[in-house]
Amino acid sequence: MARINVNNLTFYYEGSFDNIFENMSFSIDTDWKLGFIGRNGKGKTTFLNLLLGKYEYVGSITTNTVFDYFPYQVKEEHWSRPAIEFVEEWKAGAEQWRIICELDKLGLDGEVLYRPFDTLSFGERSKIMLAVLFSGDNDFLLIDEPTNHLDQKSRKTVERYLAGKKGFILVSHDRNFLDACIDHVLVLNRHSMEVQAGNFSSWWENKNRKDTFARMENEKHKKEIEKLKAASERARQWAEKNESTKIGYDPLKEPDRPTRAYIGAKTKKMQSRVTQMGNRMEREIEEKEGLLQDIECPVDLKIRPLEHFKQKLLTAYQYGLQYEDAASPLFENLCFEICQKERVFLNGANGCGKSSLIKAILQKTEEVEQKEGGMPLREQGSLTLASGLVISYINQDTSFLSGGIKAFCKMKNLDESLFCAILRQLDMDRIQFTKDMKDFSEGQKKKVLIAASLLTPAHLYMWDEPLNYIDVFSRMQIEKLLLEYQPTMLVVEHDAKFRERIATKTVDL
Repeated sequence: MARINVNNLTFYYEGSFDNIFENMSFSIDTDWKLGFIGRNGKGKTTFLNLLLGKYEYVGSITTNTVFDYFPYQVKEEHWSRPAIEFVEEWKAGAEQWRIICELDKLGLDGEVLYRPFDTLSFGERSKIMLAVLFSGDNDFLLIDEPTNHLDQKSRKTVERYLAGKKGFILVSHDRNFLDACIDHVLVLNRHSMEVQAGNFSSWWENKNRKDTFARMENEKHKKEIEKLKAASERARQWAEKNESTKIGYDPLKEPDRPTRAYIGAKTKKMQSRVTQMGNRMEREIEEKEGLLQDIECPVDLKIRPLEHFKQKLLTAYQYGLQYEDAASPLFENLCFEICQKERVFLNGANGCGKSSLIKAILQKTEEVEQKEGGMPLREQGSLTLASGLVISYINQDTSFLSGGIKAFCKMKNLDESLFCAILRQLDMDRIQFTKDMKDFSEGQKKKVLIAASLLTPAHLYMWDEPLNYIDVFSRMQIEKLLLEYQPTMLVVEHDAKFRERIATKTVDL
């Protein structure tokens, strides 16, 4: 067992206004199964890259371990070739038999190594990369969001696989996945990093308890400061009143009046008390400011759903889809309906047609048909939408996002100030608003799409894997929003915890 010691780590990107990390110190064991938790854009992937030695930094990271990183980069010329031809470039010395053994634990046959990489599903690609990653010895593995785009079955397979491993840092925002895979957490707070034994749920319970205590202490400090301010103001007024009486007088005519010396001494003493109270208030305020610096205070989001004159918005009867050049349909004989206030989740394996169904629905509306373009799909049965239905859509793909926020809002006909306000509520820094969106992290790009959807009044909100890359705190904000406003929705999402809390109905494909 080795140690990774981080001492006084400070890092910032060139041209950045703020430090990403500042004087961070902690220590971890390389035998741990470590979950890495934090907000989007706060430095999780950056820290992994610092461990890999990709950036210069201030402070020290000392260890004798070797790191390897998931996901591997796939070169353009490799996409059309089988993975077996280039795994050596991913991991030097990777042995084929060991990769096949790891693939077997992931529920895949070794033959996937010999198929062109671009013909594989997201799940198969991720599993090949994980098999290569774990085929070596004594590496400490940095695993960055392995469940994105994976269906529920594949997530469970990867979950069981990682639960049987050790010696890694896992970045994930899936709460159930983290609970099953990790025994320690590394938490990137707003102003600190902390290490704690346990899984996500135990850390969350401890955090809520600690945050509650900090808020109670904060309230006590506020009340104490208010009392000090009132006492200080009374003393100041008394001192000023008595200071004004230090004037000349005739002691023969006013023998009972206190002497100037007495009044001066009394006033000086009171002014000293005012100064002491002021100093104490400053100390109290400084102490109070430190209490809440790491508390997450998610702001309540809002959505503006439209109410349709019909109760039933969508009906599918004996419905099926098939690509024109495919031998078999994606699905067939599908029957379901969506009524107002229902939140319907589509469930099924990758490639079963969930996204295709959403796009088929979008094609029924003229507005989206122009943007999405026609699909080479044949329909069976019937799919009917209520007339005049307005749909707000989140695409699982973010690659089309580029340019500035202002241009994006103009193109989408969104109020820029409200749009930026929602992004701020989702904890995106203002400095991001000046950047090109193509330079955003994947989580920040997803937040752009979510903010745009929330700002679009609609009868039906169709979200295709909206939570990929979205941090756990934002997921909780979105959960609270949907439970409060109850918009009508059709959703594809593999986060089991999110589906359990939000879905009113599940449709299996």
